[in-house]
Amino acid sequence: MTTHDAQPSADAARAGGFAPRALRSDRKVLPGQAREHNRSLVLQTLYHGGAMSRADLSRETGLTRVTISDLVAGLIVDGFVVETGVREAGRPGKPAILVDVDRTGHRIIGIDLSGADAFLGAVLTLDGDIVARGEVPHPADPAEVLPAVIALARSLVADAHAPVLGVGIGTPGVVDDRGVVLTAPNMGWAGFDLEGVLGEALGLPVLVANDANAAVLAEYTFGGAGDDVLLVKVGRGVGSGLLAGGQPMRGSRFAAGEIGHVTVGTDGGPRCACGKVGCLEAWLSVTELSARLLAADTDDARTAVLRDAGERLGIALAPVVGALDLSEIVLSGPHELLGGVLAQATAEALRTRTLAPTGEGVSVRMTEQGQDIVLRGAAVMVLSARLGVS
Repeated sequence: MTTHDAQPSADAARAGGFAPRALRSDRKVLPGQAREHNRSLVLQTLYHGGAMSRADLSRETGLTRVTISDLVAGLIVDGFVVETGVREAGRPGKPAILVDVDRTGHRIIGIDLSGADAFLGAVLTLDGDIVARGEVPHPADPAEVLPAVIALARSLVADAHAPVLGVGIGTPGVVDDRGVVLTAPNMGWAGFDLEGVLGEALGLPVLVANDANAAVLAEYTFGGAGDDVLLVKVGRGVGSGLLAGGQPMRGSRFAAGEIGHVTVGTDGGPRCACGKVGCLEAWLSVTELSARLLAADTDDARTAVLRDAGERLGIALAPVVGALDLSEIVLSGPHELLGGVLAQATAEALRTRTLAPTGEGVSVRMTEQGQDIVLRGAAVMVLSARLGVS
């Protein structure tokens, strides 16, 4: 197991394109939930708006000053909000005291189990800045996977040096809304309550989601994606996360975005690990795509391999883009494989296989968050569940 410190500032993270945004919520508020809703509203306003006075909060949220004072007092006691000083006097009277989210008072643990060779972890601030990292090799024996994940999580908690708000985990496979991994063949899990087991082992709140679903949250909150976006995550397998109207889409069986085994080779094609012929994953996974590039003996042959894979991805995505009127496709994975030729071929396939206004308006781009995207998405999961902030 290895860990090392990383020290990017919040300002540096925002300069790199990670300015937080809020996921939309259309949840109805019941009378018994009003205080919790208002508490989250205050935190959300401060998180995205920065330090402001109690009077500012009242104007921004529409809540009364008495309610704001009560909520802020409780949040200060709980350690989530701090007074940061007084505003420079610009008018007669007593200067206003500013309050803000205590952005350094808690830490979040993010873990990414989607890597082919290693499980990655990080300690993050509430702003999504990574302050420490860790990793463990991906065990060859499925029986050793869970102990490796627990060991990684414990080492990161020990390295947090602040109260841990929660642990977010992105994992391959189909994950339900209780954090149960319904199926993850690469991990050897089926109907496995990963969230419950880890929560008991760590004594901390744990949130578990599919890795691509976590990644699209990071792209929306920290990466500037629009309200209607599909993120394709390419690694050992191929999956996607989807937001429509700013809302995550999971599907009735929690398998929305499982595009890896959509058949895109009606003319035949490579046999997939699942046993079918012509699955998208058999063309696009890092392992398969890298092997075909290695076998290509000229630059033209390698370009043809990338164009073919990009076209197959466009074939898989065109019905989704057409049905949901998506405006943005984001690719996450090795830039040397997915950027350039492959992304261009995907965009061209979308234009030729969808109605003109739809296909011509879709952008296809690489994420700028690199391998940290699932770790940052895990942080968004914890912020949303624990503070109502995203």
